[in-house]
Amino acid sequence: MDEKIHELAVRDRPLAMEILREAVRIPADWVDLPVEEGGDPLCGLSNHEGPRLEYLRRRIIEVGAVSSPDDVGFDAFGNLVWTVEDPDDGIPRAEKTVVWMDGHTDTVAALRERWREGIGGVDCYEGLVDPDGVDEDFLRRELGWLPPRSEWEHLVWGRGSADQLGGVVAQIIATRILLELKDEGALRGVIVRSYGSVAEEDNDGGGPMHIFRHELPGAGPEIVPDVVLLTEGTGDRRLGAAGIYRGQRGRMQIEVEVVGRSCHGSMPQEGLNPLEWGAAILVEATEQARRGDTFGEDPFLGAGTRTASWAQLDTPSDCAVPDRFIFRFDRRLTAGEDPQQALAAIEGLKAVAEARSAGLTVEVRVPRYTTPTWKGTRPDNPQIYPGWVTPAEHPAIEAAVESYRRVVTPFIEEGEGGHCRREPRVARWIFSTDGVGMVVEAESCGIEGIEEKRWVREGRFVHPPMLGIGPGIEQNTHKIGECVDAREFDVVVATLVRFCSLYREKLAGA
Repeated sequence: MDEKIHELAVRDRPLAMEILREAVRIPADWVDLPVEEGGDPLCGLSNHEGPRLEYLRRRIIEVGAVSSPDDVGFDAFGNLVWTVEDPDDGIPRAEKTVVWMDGHTDTVAALRERWREGIGGVDCYEGLVDPDGVDEDFLRRELGWLPPRSEWEHLVWGRGSADQLGGVVAQIIATRILLELKDEGALRGVIVRSYGSVAEEDNDGGGPMHIFRHELPGAGPEIVPDVVLLTEGTGDRRLGAAGIYRGQRGRMQIEVEVVGRSCHGSMPQEGLNPLEWGAAILVEATEQARRGDTFGEDPFLGAGTRTASWAQLDTPSDCAVPDRFIFRFDRRLTAGEDPQQALAAIEGLKAVAEARSAGLTVEVRVPRYTTPTWKGTRPDNPQIYPGWVTPAEHPAIEAAVESYRRVVTPFIEEGEGGHCRREPRVARWIFSTDGVGMVVEAESCGIEGIEEKRWVREGRFVHPPMLGIGPGIEQNTHKIGECVDAREFDVVVATLVRFCSLYREKLAGA
């Protein structure tokens, strides 16, 4: 079956490129349409995924990635979910191995004018529109990895191609092939639940967070995952594409609100300037981060980091002392770091105490995410997203490595740079994934059967064994000129397909 899986993955590469190009392009129909005519300038972004999701649902049915149209739909949060299994394998559903696949369907802002100005011949939605007009030097400066121009026929360009619409498309192709190979045992004893989640860019893991808090407590074993395959891009510009990743740092948002007293700019002594006092906080925080004296480090996940990431100024005019200055830090948490300690590191800055002594109000807090999804569900969660690691010796990691060696290694030449490698590369993400939404407190989560399903326990938290393989180079994401090499679909799709039955076999033999 290994050779057959490889052949079908290669066969379906053009189909994957077709679906991905249209998934990237769809917002163009909405962002230029006047709002009074139904347009949406935020189409494709977090909480504005509807048109793209409707398209993906239709294609899932059309290409045979489900057995019946009833097997694909939307949950209350707005996540796209489709299910495949072999109902005639003679194994009761409650005894089957539940494999989740997960990828997010929203993107960051496209910055269309910057694409046009910087690249010339590539549009953030329409892709490569004028090969002769492309500024290749700009692309090579901007992107982490770009193959030689002679290989550009394999590239899909546009916002979301690498982060992470390509991963969701890989899931579609994988479930299509799993059904095609059903009679050869590809789905024997397995239920695959595949998700295209929403609002990940704004609220990491928000889609699965809703499921784990509201749908899995009290659910039967045929719903609760035995393992999760995340299709967020696992490529590195130097180490190669399509690695197998088994962990990531967590992250949190730290918000600082500085309220002063506004007055006319000609007599600043009458006011208290929150922008200037807040700037002093930012400067001290930056120096603290450069020293690294409040950050932990882990040999696998790396060090914790922090950067100023967002700001808002409330001021009557540009000739006034402002009234309020709010800014945020993006704090990446490595293993062993506690969110409350990260918050205390900002609270304890000398500049914070000095601003308060001068009469300004300074509040340091974790903001909550409350923006409704495209289906109208309001999350209302604190913006703390825990990291996770699946141990290297877990059967899920062993199954992924063996799957790669069976369906990739014999059929691929050794690459360099951002090309795929013959041997599996096990590592971790630099950035975040939906996996942060699948970490729950063991004693209060209300999810049954987690011991039997070999979930991973870290302190008071548990999560299903999670790992990832997805198309896309991490250093290309969120960039002007974002693109993905479609040859990575061959590797990712084949590994996803082979993993399902192989993991079942490993658990049975354990």
